[in-house]
Amino acid sequence: MADWTQLPPDLLQVIADNLTVYSDYLRFRVVCQSWRSSVPKIPRRLPPQLPWLIIPLYHDSRCGLFNFSDNKIHFLHLPEASLGKRRCGSSHGWLAIVDENPTILLLNPLTRAKLRLPPLSTFPNVVSFDYSRVGREYLIRTPTGHIYSRNLRQMRDSFLKKIVLSSSPSNQNDFSAVAILNHSGDLAFCRSGGESWTFVNDAPSDCEDIVYSDGLFYAVDKHGVISVMDLRGSHSEVSLVTTGSQSAGDIQYLVKLGRELLLVSRYLDIINDAMVDELISVIYRTVRFEVFRMEWEGPRWEKVENLDEMALFVGGNSSMAFSASDFGGISGNCIYYTDDYSDNDYQGQGEEPDMGIFRLCDGSFEQLPYYSGGSHSRRRLLPPIWVTPNPC
Repeated sequence: MADWTQLPPDLLQVIADNLTVYSDYLRFRVVCQSWRSSVPKIPRRLPPQLPWLIIPLYHDSRCGLFNFSDNKIHFLHLPEASLGKRRCGSSHGWLAIVDENPTILLLNPLTRAKLRLPPLSTFPNVVSFDYSRVGREYLIRTPTGHIYSRNLRQMRDSFLKKIVLSSSPSNQNDFSAVAILNHSGDLAFCRSGGESWTFVNDAPSDCEDIVYSDGLFYAVDKHGVISVMDLRGSHSEVSLVTTGSQSAGDIQYLVKLGRELLLVSRYLDIINDAMVDELISVIYRTVRFEVFRMEWEGPRWEKVENLDEMALFVGGNSSMAFSASDFGGISGNCIYYTDDYSDNDYQGQGEEPDMGIFRLCDGSFEQLPYYSGGSHSRRRLLPPIWVTPNPC
């Protein structure tokens, strides 16, 4: 019988080139030393991948990683994204992470590659930062000129809402990052290699989400107004697209679907309020979603009743769309959502995250597969986040 460890390298490469799921490629390389040495660490060709769900675990330096392709949770030693850290964005396979210091870290959870963005102390509304002012290390200026203080934990938990990247920062590629400030909804941006953040001039406040496509950033505010931003030149260029009224939810997301721009409105309702440590703790849960398509002639938002085979992934990540007919493990006409609004503290003391699957056809909900059983579903979790596997 032939020794399978001695298969010709050319044949192994042909097999590897036909693997379409990144986790299968990883398993292929670890079969034996000869297979690992015959195919590169980074696949030569790999189609778009379904997002994985990064699940930080309580009292653990590891993260769970749920993969739809095999319906399993895998574990990574990832202290940079575990307990005490806040994930404030996911783009092109990279997580944006903040901690109780000014650093904003970009991390590829698969390759462990890291890159730093300009720190929190360089945002234009941060007047000063000083470690010696214990409990009030940051001084922040409001748009009206009022100055207030924030400590290290408050900045970690509430200064930023989301960071979105224009492209993968791997191999020192030129890229831009846009951040939504949490309370004002103002937008700030930086470029690769930059040392500070700059406000996006003429962009409205109250921005809820950002998406990048074909050289432009698109932002949406609470009222459905779209800002189209070109940040490639020496000055930011912003044009506003004002639409008629539509049924506005509590949280708005933008999704690019080919040439189309979708607005996903998320509706919340209070399910419980109680006193916790002499503070009122209000617990919200998602009760429905609505989806709209931008009709540029008008312009107006047109309600979408059916997504057909498309599945949308929203939350703290850059929103994404995938065809269920191209992937196993997901269903079309559904919205896969995670919790990106709860006041969880990042020491693991928050409520269970608000996440699941919403079926647009009948308005029903179901739990994410990993959450349906096993000890992991019963553990108190930090808010999970979608991340697309990126081997480079």
